[in-house]
Amino acid sequence: MPRVNLELEMGKPIIAGTRITVELILEKLAAGETVEQILEAHPRLTGGAIQAALAFAMEALRADVVYPLPEMAQ
Repeated sequence: MPRVNLELEMGKPIIAGTRITVELILEKLAAGETVEQILEAHPRLTGGAIQAALAFAMEALRADVVYPLPEMAQ
């Protein structure tokens, strides 16, 4: 299964064997691109690599880091 490589590209985690950042994959998905469109644009990626990026992001968000909400004006 593809994995995220903690060797960094410009300080960001990349998909192993590529220079494609996890951030780029997440940005494309958030912008509405389909997995198929991402794979077409980046032939070195696989569906498993995209799943690995999502799993990496999920684990990063599970870390014991708290993101306080800004106080709401009343």
